Order: sequence, then C-alpha cells, then structure tokens
Amino acid sequence: MVVISNLLLAVGLASVGLGSALPPKIGTTVIDERSTNLKGRASLGQVKNPHYKFNGALSVYKTYLKYGVPVPNHLIKAVDNIKKLHEAEKRATGSAPAIPIDEYDVAYVTPVTIGTPPQTLNLDFDTGSSDLWVFSNHMPSTQIRGQEFYSPNKSSTSKLLTGHSWSITYGDGSASRGNVYTDNFTVGGLTAHNQAVECAQQVSTSFTRETHIDGLVGLGFGSLNTVSPKAQKTFFDNIKTDLDAPVFTSDLKFKASGTYDFGYIDKAKYTGDITYSPVNTNPGYWTWTSTGYSVGSGEWVATSITNIADTGTTLMYLPNAIVTAYYRQIPGATNNRNYGGYTFPCSATIPSFTFGVGSTRFTIPPAYINYGKVSETSTTCFGGIQSSSGLGINIFGDVALKAAFVVFDGGASPRIGWANKKLNGV
Repeated sequence: MVVISNLLLAVGLASVGLGSALPPKIGTTVIDERSTNLKGRASLGQVKNPHYKFNGALSVYKTYLKYGVPVPNHLIKAVDNIKKLHEAEKRATGSAPAIPIDEYDVAYVTPVTIGTPPQTLNLDFDTGSSDLWVFSNHMPSTQIRGQEFYSPNKSSTSKLLTGHSWSITYGDGSASRGNVYTDNFTVGGLTAHNQAVECAQQVSTSFTRETHIDGLVGLGFGSLNTVSPKAQKTFFDNIKTDLDAPVFTSDLKFKASGTYDFGYIDKAKYTGDITYSPVNTNPGYWTWTSTGYSVGSGEWVATSITNIADTGTTLMYLPNAIVTAYYRQIPGATNNRNYGGYTFPCSATIPSFTFGVGSTRFTIPPAYINYGKVSETSTTCFGGIQSSSGLGINIFGDVALKAAFVVFDGGASPRIGWANKKLNGV
C-alpha cells in the first residue's frame, strides 16, 4: 500500500467513524481429512514459529508501517529502548536468542507451494492487504537471511508477466518491490493456476529480519492490489468460483495453532449462530461496524465502532476513549511512552473486554489481552488493546479474532460473520 493512498484512507475512514480512533517450512500443510476428497474446499492448519516472543512496541511499530502511517518519534524510541533491555538481559544471563528481536511479533505461519515441481514457502495470511508477494532468487543475497525463496526459473509452469511490477511503501519510507510471474499456487490442496506471484527484488529491512516468514498472502479485496499497470486478482478471487461457497474462515487460537478453511463453514468449530455484518469494501479492507462494548462486568455501551478485521495485525486498536475506559479498571496501568503503549503491573488482575456484532456479544478473556512482560525480567506487562488515535484506523487484530470463529464471505454482497466458540487457554 502506497503511503499517499494510506494517508488518504486514514482521513476517509475517520470521516465515517473509524478514526478517533505475518502463519509452514516449519512443518507441513495440514489438510482436513473430511475435505480432502471434496474439490471445492480445504482446511489449513497453522504451524508455530518456534522463535516467537512478543514485543509490544515492535508490534505497534509494524502496524504503523503496514498502514502507511508515519511512525511517531516516541514509538521509535520505545522500540530502541526494548532492544536495549533485551541486550542487557543477554549480557546478564550469558545467553543470546537465536533470532533478532524484530522477529518476535509473528507467532504462526502457513505453508504453501508454488510452481512445478512445487516449492514450499511459509507465508503470512493477511486480510489487511491484497498482494501475494514472496522472497525470490531475484533479490540481493544480503536481503535473504534464512528465508525460503521462490525461483521462477526452476518452475516449468512459471511465466513472466511482461511489463508489470509491484511496489509497497511503508510508513517509515521503506519499500518492497519487484516483478510479477504467474504460476500454480497451492494452498491446502486447492490450486490457483496462473496465479499472479509478486517476486521480490527488494524488501523492507523489517521483512529481511523476519527469517521465518517468506512473504504474504493478501486476502483483502482486489482494489488494494499494487501491481501495475494492471492490478492482479488475489488468491481468494482466483479460486472463488471453484469453491463450494465463496467464503473462507479463520479459527485462530490463543497460544495454539489455528486453522483457515476455504470454501465451507465447519459447524464443529463454533457454537450457536453466526451473526453477520455488512462489509464496506472501499478501499479494499474487510471494514465493518461493531455495535458496542463493555469492560469486565461493567455496563454495556452502545456505540458504533467501524473497524478493519485484520488477521495480519497482532493487537486490537480502538478509539482512545474506549481504551482509556478499559485501562482505568486496572490499578497501575499507564500509557507508557517508554514501552510504546499501554502497560500494567503483571501482578494486576485485568478485566475482559466484550464487543458487539449486531445483538450478539463476544468476550475477549483477560489472558488474551495480557501480552506478557515487556522484557524477560520486567514486572510490567504490555496490553493487547491499544489506542488507534495515531493510526486513524480501528483494527480488530488477532486479539479479537482469537475470541471468535470468523467468516469472511466474499459473495455478491460481502459480509463478515462472527460466532462464539469454545475458547482455549481460559
């Protein structure tokens, strides 16, 4: 997403109520045995990144980059401060992590195969973008630090899309860009033939440091695709007519592997009914409106919270007034600029957070909101709910998505469905 378009987006979404506001080579694709013999459906299990370690300031920093919003100075300083804390702890213990701190924000990856014979890469499924881009052998070797990469010259089915290129500029001015091929792209037994695969020739430093993520599968709407001179279809758009139903679902888990299902809704994964909300596809996100919230056992507040459902964002970003109301219930909680967001004493008892979809309510347990210590030896913990005021965009990231079974319906009238489910870890 180009910076200019995202800044315009932030302004536009703010005017309609939004502002005041990366999932296996680490394993193999897990295909649901109930669906392997059915052409139009597939289920993919996530695989855990064994090096995952959350860093709050870095997570917020990356969200700014993703949505093309300039990163505030205090957040840059907070990221540097956390790095220094970790370096001090390494010196004190005499041990060092096997990966850079910059990678800690991505907990799960999903394997796909590209080309003939198939090449396996670990990609992040992202409903907040619409580009399918991968590390490739067209990149300088200095930008590849252990990632698997796609080699179109080793695939008999690859074809250069002559004259086409792609470029994504982030909020810090860095960019990822490259050329475009078409090839076979397989996810969980579903193959999109002649899928546009955006081959990186250059990537942002933040991606170079994420050694276990080999690219992204954008599952937003096609209008966000950055390929020029002609935008290309997303993977979902390419397979949609071959699916039993034009849907995919996310069943993300708390500290466990979740699943993405394509082409069907698995009734065994949720309880009760699915409540749907219409989606505004302009400019290309899964944008919908929540009907209100409550903090802990407090009173229900009926209010419209227009937001983006984004599987590629870790935290939940809400209007400042709601975030303030939440942390007001936690003794010692503060918006800590040194740590890049709201923090609280790890010993504190924190409340749940409930949001509405139509007349149905969904509760995020306290454990899902406590993202752990800001550093190994700290007694301060980072909150999973943060203010969207700097972003100008409310985002229901994984903190919210893990608390429900979510249906992304890409039919003639796009909508998003939410259903309760048995929650793990509570």
